[in-house]
Amino acid sequence: MTTPEPVFALIDCNSFYASCERVFRPDLARTPIVVLSNNDGCVIARSYDAKPFVKMGQPYFQIKDHLRRNGVVAFSSNYALYGDMSERVMTIIESMVPALEVYSIDEAFADLTGIPGDLTAFGRNLREKIFKHTGIPVGVGIARTKTLAKLANHTAKRLIDQTGGVVDLCDQFKCDWTLRNTVVGEVWGVGKRMKAHLEVMGIKSAMDLAKADAWTLRQKFSVVIEKTARELAGTPCLELGEADPPKQEICCSRMFGNRLTDIEPIKEAVATYTQRAAEKLRAQNSLCKKIRVSIRTGMFNPEEAKYANGALVELPYPTNDVRLMTKAATEAVNRLFRPGFKYSKAEVLLLDLRQPSEYTDDLFAHSQPAVADKVMGVLDEINGRWGRGVLRLASVPAAPGWAMRRDLMSQSFTTRLDQLWTVKAR
Repeated sequence: MTTPEPVFALIDCNSFYASCERVFRPDLARTPIVVLSNNDGCVIARSYDAKPFVKMGQPYFQIKDHLRRNGVVAFSSNYALYGDMSERVMTIIESMVPALEVYSIDEAFADLTGIPGDLTAFGRNLREKIFKHTGIPVGVGIARTKTLAKLANHTAKRLIDQTGGVVDLCDQFKCDWTLRNTVVGEVWGVGKRMKAHLEVMGIKSAMDLAKADAWTLRQKFSVVIEKTARELAGTPCLELGEADPPKQEICCSRMFGNRLTDIEPIKEAVATYTQRAAEKLRAQNSLCKKIRVSIRTGMFNPEEAKYANGALVELPYPTNDVRLMTKAATEAVNRLFRPGFKYSKAEVLLLDLRQPSEYTDDLFAHSQPAVADKVMGVLDEINGRWGRGVLRLASVPAAPGWAMRRDLMSQSFTTRLDQLWTVKAR
């Protein structure tokens, strides 16, 4: 019995952040949308129809009037909404394919090997189901390798009127046409610098790269560009990724919405960041032995005095108990804080992370009590069911005055009961 050739699909959400906003604002279906970074700093996402009016990374304060004149609507980043919508999209994809690799918040590779029938029809069915259940439009690229699937997806979205958002490059004629009509700089993994090097060698299209000598590319550049060329030629070199290993460090860091001059709100911020970091720690079933806490002022205003400092805290035993971690982290602020400065940022970094079975302390060393494990389990269960922050430490405020500026943020339609989408009858 012959083994079927591998087939990959890349499913990529179209203008994901903007699409999430449009799901609950159907009145903006034909309105250009941009999404802003933390503290409403700069543009980090654009709907397709907003691209003629604004470039990525432009500071909002410089272009807000320009956007208003051109009818472009701006939103503060609503990561709770985007993360939840992403999870819904990925759940639907996972229910329809044999295996899935979530590549980023808005795209995933799927294994379609062995799926019978017309794969283009399968891609359209997948696309329609995602849109029906989430309202998020996606593009689907199908091919024999992951690099070709990425290219197919790019073509599906670039020529959406002709493709309907789905392109299958398993057909050699379609694959060759796409390779010939794609400049090398649009190939996955080929950046501006590599594009310039390849063009010097006469490699200007994806087809040129597919036909180039892979061993020469490896010697001249790297094994990465060699694999890219082989993948474009139809030889799979990249497998579907396995689950990511537990992180060795976990960081939670935010700019304050305004400058802070008192120690108490800084302690509140550090407690809040510790709580978030501890959630991530427990999600990967790890324990932490050390915490580094740091605070700093703004570093770019010449009129402000500058100060930055950090402290390393050794915990009494490996733990994921947010109560113990928060106590240690906030006490560190007492050592770091200096009056007379305007603080702009705090950071909590969890270090020396290991799985529970990996710590080998001596027989008489303290370890986390079993009751703490139960308390943390209940905490996570309640917050998982009713929304993050429903149950929290008293030192973590619900609506802090120092929080990031997000004056244009939409509601958390899917993660907060008090912000559910409401429809008024006429």
